[in-house]
Amino acid sequence: MTAAQPISESTVVGGRYKIEHEVGRGGMAVVYRAHDTRHDRPVAIKVLHPEIAAGIGTTRFFQEIRLAARLNHPHIIALHDSGETDGTLYYVMPFIDGDNLRARLDRQGRLPADEAVDLAQQIASALDYAHRLGVVHRDIKPENIMIYEGEALVADFGIAKAVSVAGGANLTNTGFAIGTPAYMSPEQAAGQTDLDGRSDEYSLGCVLYEMLTGEPPFTASTPQALIAKRFTDTPRPVSAIVPAIPEYVSVAVRKALSRDASDRFATAADLSLALEPQQKKVDEKPSIAVLPFSNMSTDPENEFFSDGIAEEIINALSKVQALEVVSRTSAFAFKGKNLDMREIGRQLGVKTLLEGSVRKAGKRLRVTAQVIDVDTGYHLWSERFDREMEDVFAIQDEIAENIVKALRVVLSKREQSAIKAARTSNVRAYEYYLRGRHLYHQWRRESWDGADDMFRRAIALDPDYALAYTGLADTSSIRYMYFSGGEEALQQADAASRRAVDLDPTLAEAHAARGLALSCQKRLDEAAQELERAMELDPTLYEAPYYYGRMLQMQGRMAEAAGYFDRAASLRDDDFQAAGLAQTIYRDLGRMQDMTRAANRCVDAAKRAIAVNPGDSRALQLGALALHDLGEHEQSKEWADRAIEVDPDEISTLYNIACLFAISGEPERALDLLERAVELGWARAEWLRADPDFTSVHDNPRYKALLERLGG
Repeated sequence: MTAAQPISESTVVGGRYKIEHEVGRGGMAVVYRAHDTRHDRPVAIKVLHPEIAAGIGTTRFFQEIRLAARLNHPHIIALHDSGETDGTLYYVMPFIDGDNLRARLDRQGRLPADEAVDLAQQIASALDYAHRLGVVHRDIKPENIMIYEGEALVADFGIAKAVSVAGGANLTNTGFAIGTPAYMSPEQAAGQTDLDGRSDEYSLGCVLYEMLTGEPPFTASTPQALIAKRFTDTPRPVSAIVPAIPEYVSVAVRKALSRDASDRFATAADLSLALEPQQKKVDEKPSIAVLPFSNMSTDPENEFFSDGIAEEIINALSKVQALEVVSRTSAFAFKGKNLDMREIGRQLGVKTLLEGSVRKAGKRLRVTAQVIDVDTGYHLWSERFDREMEDVFAIQDEIAENIVKALRVVLSKREQSAIKAARTSNVRAYEYYLRGRHLYHQWRRESWDGADDMFRRAIALDPDYALAYTGLADTSSIRYMYFSGGEEALQQADAASRRAVDLDPTLAEAHAARGLALSCQKRLDEAAQELERAMELDPTLYEAPYYYGRMLQMQGRMAEAAGYFDRAASLRDDDFQAAGLAQTIYRDLGRMQDMTRAANRCVDAAKRAIAVNPGDSRALQLGALALHDLGEHEQSKEWADRAIEVDPDEISTLYNIACLFAISGEPERALDLLERAVELGWARAEWLRADPDFTSVHDNPRYKALLERLGG
């Protein structure tokens, strides 16, 4: 490796940072203390080694730095600035006048158990925050953790990803290792680039192991041998090395260091919780299922309204991190079933239930709601609201707020704002919006046509209704993607999504809709920025990572796409779409363990959806593909037949079952369905080319003719 030439003292970098002296150098950068002349403060400048900078490239560097710059957390060292000067890439952080954890361990050896656990929980808090915003560190190690006044501060978010994604192969060939062998996860050591938060969790487990015992979990004479041990050896329990360490801490460390990512904690927050003393540990987060509200009105058409109120409350509560909320599909599976509330709670695995009813009479509205403790059957809170229809939004807010109070959940300022959804002052427009959203999620052409009409009606009544514009934009994008909607649909998606963002720049759904519309126009960099902004504004929003995964899949960036599909699936326990798409990618990448995990998730969610609606052809289609990959071929065929029977002329059904036939060795049947889909208006040549399910028919003349017919 060519070392970076030292920057002389008094050199001014970026027009404002006056170099004072070098304070250290590592595998990726040289670190200098400098003076920020604009703000009269000391800063740390990290200047990347020339070959690192060349491998990353300016575009990737600034893209990753932009993501890292959005992180704002008490245990993350903030990113002040970044730039390029004379071909050199650098980034600027506060200068921390303290030790890094490496210096502390070298000087002191192992740390007292309570101090080590406290530092690990602070680091876990920082990681959990970053992971929820879609940022994975990739190089957690003692050198990247500063200790200042007893607090842990994590540095260098974004840099390792830029290296591994943009220049990893190139730099590795020159002897540069992405990550640090003593701390990298097995999946990172195996060369995977689409890492999720569980990789950082493993690295933190290594760091905690060393803080507790004074030695890393694995040692070897060469980096290659050290990496190999991750796949063959099991580290000694920390309690076997230091008997005074509590067993629950030893168990938590062992779980974090699981070889298989699926055996680790689901989140860094869960690891932190596992490190709590047993007498203080809460068994689990407060949990609730919002059951569909009963329609007490004489008009059965009002059913969608009562369902919509329940769904709005689910959406609001789902934004609260400290609360486990059962998905709409799982909760609505009990609609119309005469079961004891405690039995429903036990089946859903929750501690509390919300049930209610809605009665509309002219302009009057009566809503009843009660929160029930599943174990005792007692009411924790109940209320009856007799209001005007215009008060429906205030009622929803009051119900959500009272649930939070009843369950003793403390909201952050962001969550306090998030549970008050973006709405309209026009109740009739709101009703049309609810109808449109209900139709949109049915995944049928006529349903999307109906949704388009409902969103237009909502906008006609309230031209400033941002959410209605997001619905119209998404529907238009879908019509363009799946049918021959042509320029009209594309232009409508563009105009509606732009209007939504203009009306409410803080609305995550607006940026997600804008990202989808831009991806349809092949404006991919702009689309990525919008989708990233949506994920930043609302880390719980399913659509943003789902749309991002679709865009990456269309580009053939399969491993990255699967990572976003996994992220989307983790946000909704009723998801079978993102899980199903991840499963097919993992199959074609040869990552069979990940495929099995995603396929099982898809099938479980699809079964719940079918229990609510036996004619849910989308669940049947994707579930059939997942069942095939799990070896359940007979049930897979049964579900495929049912999907075709339900929707024989639905394009998405024809396409997905064609995928099934293609991978199961029935190419002619697959092509029959594909040709039928094209006859009905499907026209996405680039998607067909990128779909690995059709690899087996690439040489078939009928397949080639289809591509030619589609202009591909």
